[in-house]
Amino acid sequence: MRTIIPIDPIDYLVIGHLTCDAQPDGCQLGGTAAYAALTARELGLRPGILTSFAESLPVDILADIPVLNIQSDVTTTFHNKTSPAGRQQVLTARAEMLGYHHIPETWRNSPIIHIAPVAQEVEPSLIRSLTSPIVGVTLQGWLREWDELGKVSVAEWPEAMYVLQHAGAAILSIEDVAGNEHLIEEFATSCPILVVTEGFEGSRVYWHGDVRRIRAPEVVEIDSTGAGDIFATAFFTRLYTTRDPWEAARFATFLASFSVQRKGLSSIPTPDEINACLVEVL
Repeated sequence: MRTIIPIDPIDYLVIGHLTCDAQPDGCQLGGTAAYAALTARELGLRPGILTSFAESLPVDILADIPVLNIQSDVTTTFHNKTSPAGRQQVLTARAEMLGYHHIPETWRNSPIIHIAPVAQEVEPSLIRSLTSPIVGVTLQGWLREWDELGKVSVAEWPEAMYVLQHAGAAILSIEDVAGNEHLIEEFATSCPILVVTEGFEGSRVYWHGDVRRIRAPEVVEIDSTGAGDIFATAFFTRLYTTRDPWEAARFATFLASFSVQRKGLSSIPTPDEINACLVEVL
């Protein structure tokens, strides 16, 4: 079933699941789609979300953003468990798959399309049909798998080269590939622009056979949740404006450094932070 809403043209389409990040006191809205759409709005764009979730998910914060929901009996749900070996993420439910046929006609040529899977929920073949000026991909959700107990781990990705060859730009975290530099090099040769985020160390950008590193400002980190999603949205937006991946990465790195100083969806950038980052990179 599909939730029918008025579909007006938008500037920034993000495709991926809104999620429930399970907390002791209930469900907290999460997912790249949420962070990306809210960040795009603050950057002055008109975002829209193609997603799938159950009606019980709290989405009030997205009230002014058009959301096309492919209705599901469940919401994609993650539990984060701490152990002596570090944080273990567990996937306990996954909503419906998303394909090209779900995208409304008026959204198919949005200036920026951000493919943002979190649990392999976007059909890889979707990218072949997209012709927007910026088709950006955040790879995290295609680079993870889970066992019968839902324990999430780094996965092999058979469709990697197919997707990367059709993408305009792709972004991943060094953690998404467990630090596998050989795999990063393979990805970089298959995609016009590849960006690797490295937490407090900043980011690096592969473009035209060159690689440049952008150092992040030193800040006190409180919570890194969503920082990569904010980075990606800032990068794709600035890339659309300037066509300069180096400048886009500097802007995104600085903006993401603000986000880690707050928790959860409160980390969405403010107009003052956006203006400060623009001054820094210009």
